[in-house]
Amino acid sequence: MQQSDSQEPAAAGNKGRPTAVRGVLRASLCVLLALSALCGWLAWYAFTPGPDTTEKTAVVFIPRGASVEEITGLLADGGLIHGDIRFGLLARIMRVSAQLPAGEFRLATARRPLDLIDELVHAQPLQHRITIPEGLTVGQIADIFAADGWVDRNRFIERASDPSLIGELGLDGIASLEGYLFPDTYQLIKPSPGEEALIRKLAGRALAVWNELQTGEQQLDRHQVFTLASIVEKETGRAEERPLIASVFLNRLQRKMKLQSDPTVIYGIENFTGPLTKRDLNTATPYNTYQIDGLPPGPICSPGRDALVAVLEPAESDYLYFVSKNDGSHQFSKSLREHNRAVRTYQR
Repeated sequence: MQQSDSQEPAAAGNKGRPTAVRGVLRASLCVLLALSALCGWLAWYAFTPGPDTTEKTAVVFIPRGASVEEITGLLADGGLIHGDIRFGLLARIMRVSAQLPAGEFRLATARRPLDLIDELVHAQPLQHRITIPEGLTVGQIADIFAADGWVDRNRFIERASDPSLIGELGLDGIASLEGYLFPDTYQLIKPSPGEEALIRKLAGRALAVWNELQTGEQQLDRHQVFTLASIVEKETGRAEERPLIASVFLNRLQRKMKLQSDPTVIYGIENFTGPLTKRDLNTATPYNTYQIDGLPPGPICSPGRDALVAVLEPAESDYLYFVSKNDGSHQFSKSLREHNRAVRTYQR
């Protein structure tokens, strides 16, 4: 009886062990099934192409600091993916959620999310070509950048007259960067680098061109060259005439004659609408070269390379006057008598 009593608890313990094992197995099986379902759910999404569309590509802009969820929404809005939390899960599983870049990208449509994530990680931002023509003022350049949302116009103009920025660019002693925002074609990517960065880019280009062109032997200093080049730029649109126009003004400077350039008068009149009148010519401003001696205090626009070259390498001439022929070209004269005759001929 004693032996029999001692064996009964052991039998009860053996019966409980299979039940516990079966519970663990059932729980494990449920977890495996759930994981399999989750993997299948993710895999189906990962390998299913994005929405059907007639467009082969779509452009999407991702701002700096956008979260994975925000990027998901932007891609869905662009018709690149079906909006789903699984896109973010995939990015995190692939350990690239922190590598999804900011910027503007052109991406292929109807791609599997798995491939789209990889494409986005390695995508190059879209480049925009912005052309600044010769002969524009700071305000007109600001208009071009502001039209496409690259800058705030007023902030751009303000920064172009900031003494600290001007000093950092190595252009101390001038009141404004008028004339030093070089006309050229620039490649820009979004988001915008901002007003100051764009100003630095254009002014840096102007100084780089100056360093290429100047020889150290010219009769004018850098600021004078840019100022006279800006006048030459506004006086003629014909490349072949620029060295002659430059020679006229240089000859007049050597003889201490007033430059008498209409574009400088116009620049000095606020909100000028034209036409230029005798009253305008007689109105004293720092830029009225009918009234002041020598060059105005600074450039009246941004001169291009050809205008700078024309001032640095002017034509050899005895000309002191020129008048428009009303066809884009000019008649050049060596004396006032010749000039008056040309004026009567072409300005009737």
